[in-house]
Amino acid sequence: LSDGKYALREAKPEFYYPIFVSSDLSKISIEEFDDSFVVYPITDLGIERTWKTKPQTFLDYFKAGNIEAIQENGKIVIYEKLRENQVIKTHWLRKEYHAYHFGTKPLENILGTKEFSFPKSIHTVLDTLKLTTKDSEIILDYFAGSGTTAHAVINLNREDKGNRQYILVEQGEYFDTVLKPRVQKVIYSQEWKDGKPVPSDKVSGSLNGVPQIVKVLKLESYEDTLNNLELRRSGLFDRLNEQVQHDYLLHYMLNIESRDSLLNVSHFAKPFDYGLNISTTSAGAYDWQKVDLVETFNYLIGATVIGVDDKRTKKGFVAVECRLPNQNSDEKTLIFWRDCERIGYDELQKQFDRLGISPADSEYSQVYVNGDHTLETVWDGEQSGSLKIRSIEAEFLALMFAGDE
Repeated sequence: LSDGKYALREAKPEFYYPIFVSSDLSKISIEEFDDSFVVYPITDLGIERTWKTKPQTFLDYFKAGNIEAIQENGKIVIYEKLRENQVIKTHWLRKEYHAYHFGTKPLENILGTKEFSFPKSIHTVLDTLKLTTKDSEIILDYFAGSGTTAHAVINLNREDKGNRQYILVEQGEYFDTVLKPRVQKVIYSQEWKDGKPVPSDKVSGSLNGVPQIVKVLKLESYEDTLNNLELRRSGLFDRLNEQVQHDYLLHYMLNIESRDSLLNVSHFAKPFDYGLNISTTSAGAYDWQKVDLVETFNYLIGATVIGVDDKRTKKGFVAVECRLPNQNSDEKTLIFWRDCERIGYDELQKQFDRLGISPADSEYSQVYVNGDHTLETVWDGEQSGSLKIRSIEAEFLALMFAGDE
């Protein structure tokens, strides 16, 4: 059975065909015979995929003795056998690399139910990491799937006391039902059975949990952007023909008139309450959710964070010390977010005085502040000739629409 989006039935229909198997599993054919059972490349979740070969090639493999049928969990499964003298050196032959016994079954035990087809064997990823990483590196899995990579990193750190970190990227809907719960559970306990934690040490009863902080970042999707557009139509727009309306919408309204709704800078006066309508279903339903403008701006500006003083709840501000890509190790930038209703013109200066922040000195190369203010600023002394105190809103807009001109 093939895997991946290009192995779906609609992508390669000629690779989707029935295979007939006798009740004792000794006879296999692509033509129906008496008392045979039919097998299609369909997953346990009902997804129609494809076989790895076309029918004639499958028959050739079978005649060469490289195909076998076995019973797994009450169903017939077709396998291609790899004989050691036929396999090139890059194939790994340990039984621990078997995807069902060391991928599917462990995941079922962690979650308590079968929620994901064809997870990789955790040992395949573990051994790959042992060969390719050191004990303090960052591992990126750009197609995270069920989260096997994170699971392997966590277990390998358990094994050798390493400090590896992982970054997972996934857009599938199973992120919330499979990937995140799996990571949460394997952090809490090393062993699981039927969805329940099992002590790793029978004597002490220890679950062998590990301390871990996991940050989840959700990116705004195209559909989310559309949900938050507020286009201003004039009466003239409705009198245009359909094609002209379409072209105008794509080339002008979405590009120019929607900018205020893509980033409504007036909302930056209360940045800790900023939010967007986020899609919850494919039918167009959405929920209003908060957006972390502080974190978003850090990424937009390319900040390497040195320290964060987060007093948004108690005092209405967040101060971020960071280093920007064009700064050396002796330079720093301050990003100061405030609730402008709680910290107005006079309060801002007083807050800076209390924190010992003076734009005139050399502690910070730049100071970014949101909202209007009356702070006294100076030139940054660099060739750019910019003021040291800069507007968060102006920089945010410039970075969001960079390259649009």
